[in-house]
Amino acid sequence: MSGFSSEERAAPFTLEYRVFLKNEKGQYISPFHDIPIYAEKEVFHMVVEVPRWSNAKMEIATKDPLNPIKQDVKKGKLRYVANLFPYKGYIWNYGAIPQTWEDPGHNDKHTGCCGDNDPIDVCEIGSKVCARGEIIRVKVLGILAMIDEGETDWKVIAINVEDPDAANYNDINDVKRLKPGYLEATVDWFRRYKVPDGKPENEFAFNAEFKDKNFAIDIIESTHDYWRALVTKKTDGKGISCMNTTVSESPFQCDPDAAKAIVDALPPPCESACTIPTDVDKWFHHQKN
Repeated sequence: MSGFSSEERAAPFTLEYRVFLKNEKGQYISPFHDIPIYAEKEVFHMVVEVPRWSNAKMEIATKDPLNPIKQDVKKGKLRYVANLFPYKGYIWNYGAIPQTWEDPGHNDKHTGCCGDNDPIDVCEIGSKVCARGEIIRVKVLGILAMIDEGETDWKVIAINVEDPDAANYNDINDVKRLKPGYLEATVDWFRRYKVPDGKPENEFAFNAEFKDKNFAIDIIESTHDYWRALVTKKTDGKGISCMNTTVSESPFQCDPDAAKAIVDALPPPCESACTIPTDVDKWFHHQKN
């Protein structure tokens, strides 16, 4: 186990809902800044934001102190991704690699677009459905260059090192061979997932081809460099909260008591979860172009 744990505040599927991360001492930390990018050599940490098959678009709140996980809001309403026939919700465990940041001030040489201002996204393809707020260790296998409304939005493909088949996956070609159709489904999903909201299809660099593990690790390490510039105040993060408890060279570092005070000011954990709106269960049928 990773030694990290999570704590919910308020009821899931409400505007107030938050998931805070804690270290092995039970102290509150930021999943964006305080969880190391690497778990060990060539193994990355991943913060699970959205369990596979679920629809609520949960994400690290980059602008809130301690960056808890919360549900994305668009036009005052909680955001759910549609079920794109034949898929149910997200088709992998979806989340982010900590201590990475896609700098919106950096124009990516591969895509010609600037970063999306978030930690780098990960699709974890193992068989276990992970829990929201879980910290897992993953092997990176490849990467897809999505362009989302004019922003670079890399999608890392990875597998949980605890997966019984993890030893068989070492690069993107292993996914093609052992999970036929899954990478094609991944492109299809990302291309169309905003169409039910009335948005255009997403675009991709490299003709929607997946790049290999080495390429992926280079991209991740570059986003780690942008993150370091952010937390050391070499880059102005504008509205991003860089409050952290562990980054020694960061002017935003605070002590655990200050972190605890932030969480203590919020509503307590709540037993009565709100229900998910029934229309979230609809299938969306859309002709592929």
